[in-house]
Amino acid sequence: MSTNNLSSQTKSGLIVNNPGVLALVQDGGRLGQHRIGLTVGGPMDPFAFCWANRLCSNDDNASAIEVSIGGFVAEFTQATQIAVTGAEVDVKLNNQAVEQWQTLSVNAGDVLKLGFASAGCRIYIAVQGGLQVAPQFGSSATVVREKMGGLSGEALSKGTSIELAPLEAKPMLMMPENSRPVYPQNSSSEKAYKIQPLRVVLGYQADSFSRVDKAHFFSSEYTVSERMDRMGYRLTGPECRSTISNMLSEGICHGAIQLPPDGQPIILLNDRQTIGGYPKLGSVMARDTARLAQMTQGNKVFFEAVSIEDAHAINLLAEYKESQIQLLSLD
Repeated sequence: MSTNNLSSQTKSGLIVNNPGVLALVQDGGRLGQHRIGLTVGGPMDPFAFCWANRLCSNDDNASAIEVSIGGFVAEFTQATQIAVTGAEVDVKLNNQAVEQWQTLSVNAGDVLKLGFASAGCRIYIAVQGGLQVAPQFGSSATVVREKMGGLSGEALSKGTSIELAPLEAKPMLMMPENSRPVYPQNSSSEKAYKIQPLRVVLGYQADSFSRVDKAHFFSSEYTVSERMDRMGYRLTGPECRSTISNMLSEGICHGAIQLPPDGQPIILLNDRQTIGGYPKLGSVMARDTARLAQMTQGNKVFFEAVSIEDAHAINLLAEYKESQIQLLSLD
């Protein structure tokens, strides 16, 4: 355990007993820092992240824990309220099953345990008042590759302690079941789950791909490979190649579809490098990269090209629908 963890344990409200596969402190992300080489980080599934915070009456940007796959166990040393959202997982409080997508009350000494996700990949644990983690460059988002954010830029480990805000009485809330997302079942390639198309806005390098390659790309099915993490998802399927053989490195946006020399697409995500030198067909809409980030190896994806005007319309409609979600009171 680090000296930082030892010094904070006496005032900690949460101690990690088992971090599971990967547990990270995240907030909304480190925006506006690409110019100095820092990537954004932040939650892979912003919808599940924000609603976990709202169920705890927090600001959307409050620091929370993102768990990949599951296996997370933590003990609380003070009373508070929490919410668990995201991928479908067995959640237990003191070995008693509890529900996701609702506010939960915990007392000092209570133990939270997550199983392993049966559908989806990213799980979010929000705590009333947010995790009390000091920001770096305006954000607490952990990017392990950059050793930035969270607690010393590292993933949470056994014995890590995190200070929580003092308990304030807040409403006990629940998201209606018909407003909760449906996540792809975790499966092998023999039993894959096909989601709605990942919508793509073509970029300025799209003309370097032949009409045949583009038609093939947008009419084919791709498989999520084992090479999937917070930096990006590598897919396997029909090859798609650009006529660009050499190019200068340039800035890379979230959702960019890179096509390296082997013709297998890489969808770049939250912890992507800030610059890169592979040609890009376009960018997947952020709402769809969130769905992609809930997928695991063997799941199937396919793509649909949309205009930038259509992308704006899709976002506005989605924002309106989300604004109509009314949390239900459990009090």
